[in-house]
Formats: sequence, C-alpha cells, structure tokens
Amino acid sequence: MTETLKGSRILLGVSGGIAAYKACELTRGLRELGAEVQVLMTVAAQQFVTPMTFQALSGRPVRSDLWDPLAEAAMGHIELARFAEHMVIAPASADCLARLAHGLASDLLSTVCLASAAPLSIAPAMNQQMWRHPATKANLAQLLQRGVRCIGPETGAQACGDHGPGRMAEPSQIIADLLAQRAQARVLAGRRILISAGPTYEDIDPARFIGNRSSGRMGFAIAAAAAAMGAETTLIAGPVALATPAGARRIDVRSAAEMHAAVLSEVGANEVFIAAAAVADYRPSTPQSRKIKRTAQALELSLIPNPDIVAAVAALPNRPLVVGFAAETEDLLVHARSKLERKHLDLICANQIGVAGTGFECDDNQLTLLWPGGERALAPAPKTELARALLLEIAARLAQRGR
Repeated sequence: MTETLKGSRILLGVSGGIAAYKACELTRGLRELGAEVQVLMTVAAQQFVTPMTFQALSGRPVRSDLWDPLAEAAMGHIELARFAEHMVIAPASADCLARLAHGLASDLLSTVCLASAAPLSIAPAMNQQMWRHPATKANLAQLLQRGVRCIGPETGAQACGDHGPGRMAEPSQIIADLLAQRAQARVLAGRRILISAGPTYEDIDPARFIGNRSSGRMGFAIAAAAAAMGAETTLIAGPVALATPAGARRIDVRSAAEMHAAVLSEVGANEVFIAAAAVADYRPSTPQSRKIKRTAQALELSLIPNPDIVAAVAALPNRPLVVGFAAETEDLLVHARSKLERKHLDLICANQIGVAGTGFECDDNQLTLLWPGGERALAPAPKTELARALLLEIAARLAQRGR
C-alpha cells in the first residue's frame, strides 16, 4: 500500500476556508503513500493555516504568489503546471469554484489550473447555503462537463453552526479516490473508442425542426472519462452547447443523416462504439426551403424513418464492441432487452426518462446495464461517475475477448 502512489507528482491547491486544516492531514497521507506533493495556497488559505506547516509536511517550499519575481523569472506558473501529474484542490471554496468555472487567472492557483493539462479533482467545502446556491450549482456543472472530478462534499455539522451539505470530504476519502483514479488512468490505454452524443435536429423548414431534450451530458461525460482512461477518443456530437472534453477529437453534426454518415466513416478505425446520442427516429419527408406561414388550418407533417445507426454498426462484418442506450418511460428493462436482442448489441444502458432529477437535461442519471444473459444496476449518481463505471465494464469485456 505504501508504494501505491510512489513517483506520483501531485499539486495540492488549498483555498480559503476553515477546512484548510484537513489539507494538512491530506498532505501527510499523500507523502506516506510515496507521492511528491507541491502545495499552492491562496491568500485566503493563509489566514487559516501557515505556509510553514505545509512546507514541513510536504518537504517543499509552498508557492502562493503569482508575482514572485524570483519564481516568475523562470515562468514559475508554467513550471508548476508541468510538474503536476494530478491536481487536487482541497478545500475548494465557492470562490475557487467560480474562478475555475469562468477561467480566471488572477492568482497563482487559478493560473496554474489554466496552464496545466493534468487531471483535476476538487473537494468542495463551504456553508450549506453557499453550496445550494444556483450560482455554485451552475459553476460545478460547468466544471463537471469539462471532466473535473468532484469528491464530496459531505453532509453534517458546520463550523458556522449550520447543518447540511458542504463539509469537505475526509482526507482518507480523497486519497482513496486518487488511488482509484490512478488504477483506472490507463485501463483503456491504446484503445480506440467512438462515441455519439446529444440530439439530432431534423429540419421542417429554415425556422423549425424536430428535436428532443437530450443535453449531450451523458455522452460527453463518457468521452471525457474515456480520454482520461487513456483511450483514443472520437466524439460525434449533435447540436449541443458543451465544451469538448480534454483529449477527445470532436466531429459536429446536426441531423441523423449526418450522424449516420460520420459514424460509418469513423467506426472502422475503432474497437468500441458507444451510441449515447438520442437520434431522432423520424424526419420530415419534404423539408421546406421557405418558412411555412401560419394559417388557421391544421398542419400535417409526413415523417419518414431515419437510418438506425447502432443497428447499422452492429451489422458490419468486422464490427466493434457495440454499446447502445435505451431511454424509456415505461417497462424499462423489457424494452431495453428487446432492443439489445433485436439490434444484436453487446451491451445496452437502460435509463428511465420522465422522472425528475435524472435522464434528459440533468447532471445525474441511473443506468441498468444489460447484456445477453445478464444485467447490472448502477446506483443513481452523477453522469461523470456512471461514465467511468460503464467504461470499466467495457474495459473488462475487451480484456475477456482478447481484443
């Protein structure tokens, strides 16, 4: 166990908050596991714990000043960014989350985060009302979409006297998460994975289209996790307003026909195809070149089927491992297993829609994985966590098949 993190270079950011004292125990724990730890402190963090404490625990001088003339003469913030194999911010205050979400670079910690390509984990800590505030929720959602990993927070008594969510995760929990990430980091190294995500829009006329409520978050979470696990990742995305996950190659499409063409063009070079997109089943048979004017008469649309992308991939002679999704409002497992068998898929992810808090337009989801002869339910969780669980299942199947 003491060798588990040996050689790892971890940059530990400490932002302002009473939970900064827990970062001392975290530093010690990381060092005991063999990691090299470089601590960065914000000005606010130094009001709670002194830099000398972290220097003694880490064995390295603490860095805190973006304008240190000696360090910045050699571009110190770039040096720190290159040092980091993994970045952890614990505690991550509400102010810190806002800075990261909006890409600010006004202090050393936020600047290094922008300059580094290393995976980033955050352990939020703040008052329960600050954690529940819509601004904080929006900032966190933005960070999760970019592939940032959130550890905690926990619910309990707070230093201010309140009780609720916002307590920083315990150092042992943060260390356990880092250990798990390290074990998973290269589990898909050398693999090539193609993922479709988001909705498709089928034009009625230049002003209107048929679409659906898919936000693309599940597919983008899978792409971010696949890239983080070492896979060569290609993401074919419908019309969504999401940032491209770090390490993924993105192809943008609009319609089901465009997605069908892009998937068939790319799939031959990949070992896995994950069809997370919510592709429209039908499209207007005769899209109009001019805007249809409103009248008092009923308007009828003639719809024709779109190509079945996942079935087309599953029918290829040299098919990859094919993973589908089944979003259902009723008889979830019955419909999902029927789709699995009818389309000859290797694995299908069944998720209930029409339930508040999960599925379309949400950060959380609940999946049941089904395959010929078996199934496995995943507990409700953020889509980022479900993405990792799905990819670990896929990695195990690739290994079993000797692919």
